[in-house]
Amino acid sequence: MTTDAPTPNPSQPSPPTERENPLVLIVGAGVAGLFLAILLEQAGIPYQVFERAKEVKPLAVMSLNAGVFPVIEQLHLYEELLKVSLRSGGGFKIYKSDLSLIYNLKTDIQHVVGYNHVVFARPEFYDLLLSRVPTEKIQFNKKLTSMEQHDNSAIIHCADGTSYKGDIVVGADGAYSGVRQAMYKSLAEEGKLPSSDAVQLNKGFICMVGTTRPLDPARYPGIDDTIANCNQIIGDNKYCWSAFSVPGNRICWNVILQLATVEESVDDKFKNAEWGGDSSDPMISAEIRGFLIPFGNNTLGDLIDATPQDNISKVFLEDKLFETWNHGRAVLIGDACHKLLPSAGLGAVTSIQDAVVLANSLYELKGVSISDISTALAEYKAERYIRVKAQYEASKMDARLIYGQSFMERVLRTMVFNWLPESVKLKGSVKGLDFRPQASFLPQVPVRGTAPVLPQKPSLRYQAEQAKLKGEEQAPAAEFVTV
Repeated sequence: MTTDAPTPNPSQPSPPTERENPLVLIVGAGVAGLFLAILLEQAGIPYQVFERAKEVKPLAVMSLNAGVFPVIEQLHLYEELLKVSLRSGGGFKIYKSDLSLIYNLKTDIQHVVGYNHVVFARPEFYDLLLSRVPTEKIQFNKKLTSMEQHDNSAIIHCADGTSYKGDIVVGADGAYSGVRQAMYKSLAEEGKLPSSDAVQLNKGFICMVGTTRPLDPARYPGIDDTIANCNQIIGDNKYCWSAFSVPGNRICWNVILQLATVEESVDDKFKNAEWGGDSSDPMISAEIRGFLIPFGNNTLGDLIDATPQDNISKVFLEDKLFETWNHGRAVLIGDACHKLLPSAGLGAVTSIQDAVVLANSLYELKGVSISDISTALAEYKAERYIRVKAQYEASKMDARLIYGQSFMERVLRTMVFNWLPESVKLKGSVKGLDFRPQASFLPQVPVRGTAPVLPQKPSLRYQAEQAKLKGEEQAPAAEFVTV
């Protein structure tokens, strides 16, 4: 299945069926790629996942909100998620470096939106998603090197010499997406790539992040609470840092350096890396060890010492909203088309919403012609772009509030936290949560909470299929083809 074979004739038509489902090649096994795979599994759409790494080891704290909980309920993942999470109803506390409180942002909004935010260590959620993808449908150590598009197929080529043919290629492979690079190369050669898409990602911050081993509640009071302790500390210089309690008496922590305050060349001082695997910088560790944290009489250095070395990573916090998300049979989701700062906790939310909207579009496909697919992918982008743009701007504003070290950012922080009415702050905390896309091919979860929720267009295909007699055999899914 993974051996080399001749490249197929792209003009060879697929055999006709009553209704052709596309064969989807998902490049990237992060949150976006795995969530899409789970949705396609439920929709009966054939797919295969290809991940460039030998294994994925996500780090850091992660949060989700009401914008994705309905679809997580649909997939029967919600109760499992709660088992590895803490709800964040205790608030999001923002401190000065001496731990004097600046503001406690209320996060107990269940009565309004029907759910509370939850906080958890990213690996547990990743493992939950991975457990729902059949092992035979995901391959690791498959780094994409190039991609071809033809009238009747799309082909990806991997570094190990293997090639795979399908109908659609989904780039879920992160901020430095190989699918996006291949797609943009073709567009640039055709003179169709917007100039803004040729610009590199914005590097505004660098972050060191880790998750401790289980800690002693007697030494770290508050880590065994049933509600998450979420703390952000804004330093007096170029640094800010955070500490979040997660299940298992552990703390997810990070320290962020605002690069605008650093005189040295960014590329000379730091090496870029994706989340995971990159070791901490000894110089940075020495600088930050004395920073106070709101868990007893402890410091960030204590958390670093309590964190296994392979649980520490150093990355740039980058941001960019790309204009081009699809071309022909290729499409991008998640960080591959919109890299958000983690300040608003929207990175995973937007990735999951991408997967839902794309899965719904693929489910409605009438066929696998280039025309059918191009139309469906364009509709996906049209539905998502305007909402992602709003979330992108929100993440940038939140970064200024909780990371920013400039004089104007400090003034902005004072104005927002001290002068805005609480009603305005509450309105801001639920903004965007009216969009809660669900899988159109699964039974719908009822609306929860008192806040209005945007209606979802029903699936005519799903309604027709539900009208059929129960027990009617479904057509077998198309086989995955190795070329």
